Amino acid sequence: MLTIPDKIHKSYSDILKKNKIPQKEFSYYLKWLRYYLDFSQKYSHSTAETSSLSHFIQKLKQKNQTERQIEQAKNAINLFYKLSESSNRNMYSQKSTYVKTGIQNNVSTKKFKYKSSGADNTFKNQSWRNELEKLTDEIKLRQYSFKTLKIYMMWLRKFQTYLKSKSTQIVDSSDAKKFLTHLAVEKKVSASTQNQAFNALLFFYRHVLKKEFGNLKDIPRAKKTKYTPSVLSRKEIDQIIDNLDYPYSLVVKILYGSGLRLTEGLNLRVRDFDFDEAIVTVYGKGRKFRKILLPKKIIPDLKEHLKRVKNLHSHDLKSGYDGVFMPANLERKHKNSAKEFGWQFFFPAKTLTRIADTDNFRRYHLHETHLQKAVKIAANKAQITRKATPHTFRHSFATHLLKAGYDIRTVQELLGHSDVRTTMLYTQTLRYSRPTEIKSPYDIENKKL
Repeated sequence: MLTIPDKIHKSYSDILKKNKIPQKEFSYYLKWLRYYLDFSQKYSHSTAETSSLSHFIQKLKQKNQTERQIEQAKNAINLFYKLSESSNRNMYSQKSTYVKTGIQNNVSTKKFKYKSSGADNTFKNQSWRNELEKLTDEIKLRQYSFKTLKIYMMWLRKFQTYLKSKSTQIVDSSDAKKFLTHLAVEKKVSASTQNQAFNALLFFYRHVLKKEFGNLKDIPRAKKTKYTPSVLSRKEIDQIIDNLDYPYSLVVKILYGSGLRLTEGLNLRVRDFDFDEAIVTVYGKGRKFRKILLPKKIIPDLKEHLKRVKNLHSHDLKSGYDGVFMPANLERKHKNSAKEFGWQFFFPAKTLTRIADTDNFRRYHLHETHLQKAVKIAANKAQITRKATPHTFRHSFATHLLKAGYDIRTVQELLGHSDVRTTMLYTQTLRYSRPTEIKSPYDIENKKL
């Protein structure tokens, strides 16, 4: 969860004092403000507009908050609006961006910039507001992931800018064809990027505009690049791990040892680990879950990390900053144990609660970009010339299992692929007879890999 910048924290505390809010309730008001900021960013609402408050309150009702808590939350956010007005709303941008601190909104629009006289990238023309809100509702209705919402929203905003905020009532399939052609011919995007834009527009036309998308056979398509996944040897993986500091080294060990995607690894929760059986439950893409092996070699490291996390969580509980917004109905399902086991194992930065600046655990904040940079630096230190990213360890996991003699179906299940053809990408390596017992490649002797 987002932390409140120190300057905003101080200003908000001052306005609480001016409005004679009891000191003992400060922590609750600050908690509601953090929840509101996190909610606004997550669902692309403007933090400075009062219309966002009704959506936020509705979310609290869905989470079975009491009437007293909801009333307190309303009061907390209304005081924040006063603070925003007094500061000319310069503290936060229209897209929930921390302007002063440089923390950007997750929905980035900096990759492509279109010059147009009728609309700019701030979207002051709000003719598409209802459609974009409906897009959010349609995606949440189908329980798609937040990443899907973020990406679809990004492409629709680019589409709006390309059309110079043309009224959605007269938007037709030819507009989508021109935009997709523009991406392939002028922007020269990759095939995967163009397909991503296509899927976003298809969803928008079908479920928001209620229009037929039309025949797209004549649209120039970006060429699909065939590539061989980068795979590291066990020796190279050990060299990278040796050049990583805690906790990055521990995350990489579990990414390779269990074959996880980066987001899967960072979103693991304490409840997902079964150390006795050496199994971890992973909630992956498409709201699917799978149980996979946990490398016995790293279980002692994981237990030691768990002690550190428990100390941090206890600190938050004492400070009154407990709890995060959990996806879908997870919080309601585990209502009695959410405070004890609902928190994430590696504590990504987006779910960290505010703690004292002097606390040593502040240096253990994790985010996807942090780990990506750390792996890149470690690979350079180890003088590894091949491509090395967090996802490379997943490729290496699959390839090393095939080399160790496991069949393609076993690897498919461990990776969580719904189609075996996706897993077939790794069959270019040699395979041997299947061992009698499945082991993580992290538990297999180095010389065999």
